[in-house]
Amino acid sequence: MIAYLTDILDNIRSVISYITIVDIFDMIFLSAILFFCIKLMRETRAEQLIKGIIFFAIVLFLLDQLGFKVMGLIAETFFNIGILAIIVMFQPELRRILERVGRTKMSKKLPFLLEGSIGEENEKIVNEINSISKACENLSRTSTGALIVIEQQTKLGEQIETGTLINAIPSAELFGNIFVPNTPLHDGAVIMRDGIILAAACYLPKPAKEELVPKELGTRHRAAIGMSEVSDAIIIVVSEETGVISVAENGTLTRNYSGVTLKNYLNERLIHTSSDNQKKNKSGKHSSGTKNKEDKK
Repeated sequence: MIAYLTDILDNIRSVISYITIVDIFDMIFLSAILFFCIKLMRETRAEQLIKGIIFFAIVLFLLDQLGFKVMGLIAETFFNIGILAIIVMFQPELRRILERVGRTKMSKKLPFLLEGSIGEENEKIVNEINSISKACENLSRTSTGALIVIEQQTKLGEQIETGTLINAIPSAELFGNIFVPNTPLHDGAVIMRDGIILAAACYLPKPAKEELVPKELGTRHRAAIGMSEVSDAIIIVVSEETGVISVAENGTLTRNYSGVTLKNYLNERLIHTSSDNQKKNKSGKHSSGTKNKEDKK
C-alpha cells in the first residue's frame, strides 16, 4: 500500500515538474472561458441540451468499450461531426457570447479623455433623464403602459427599422403623447440614442428563456428582458396593469421604482465624469429599486 501511494506521489511530482508558467496561464484562461460559457447557458435550453449530449456520449463510449460494433460506429460518427452539431444547436447561445465579448468598455472610456465633450454630452443626458423620470412618474400614476429603451454601446438598428423614426428632443409631454392608449405609436418601444428620441413603436426580441419568466409579467416586461439579454441597453417599463416602474439591464429585471429612485439610478448609470466613470463601469450595481429574485432570468 505504501509503495502504491509512493508511486502516485512520484507521478504527481513528475507531472508538476513539467508544468510551466505558460501552462498555468493556459489553464486559468481555459477555466475562465468555461466558467463564462456555463454562466451564460445556465437556466437555458442549452443547459438541458448539454446534459443530454454528455449522457448520450457516455452511453455510446461505454457501449463501444463493451464491443458493440454498430454502436461503436455510431459513436465514431457522432464524435466526428460533434463540433458542427454543437455549433448548429447552440447558435443563439454562441451569438450571445460573441455579442457580450464585443461589448468592450474601452470605447466607452475614450470620449471622456476629452474634457470638453463631457459637459455637452451630459447636458443632453440630463435632459433625457429628467424627461424619462417625470414621464414615467406621470404614466405610473395613471397606469399607462410604456416601454423606453436607452441605447448604449450596442447599436439597435434592427429594432429601430421596425418602428417609426421621430428624431425629437425628449420631454415628459412628448412621452405622454406617444404612450396614449389606442394611438398609432402606443404599441411598441421608444428607442433613445444620444439623448434623443430616435424612434417609436419599435418591436423588441423575446427573451431566450421566456418559459422561465414569471407568468404575471406582461409582454412589455418580457420584451424588456429580451432586449437586455442581447444588448447593453437600459430598458424602462411602466406596467399597464399596476403602474409599477421596472428597469431591465443585462437580463435582469428590477422593480418598484419611483420617479426619484429611477432618476437616481439613471444618473448613476448614464452621467459620466472623467474621475468616476471607471468606478461606475466596474460596479454595475443598482442603487435603487427592489430586485425580485424570480425576475432574474
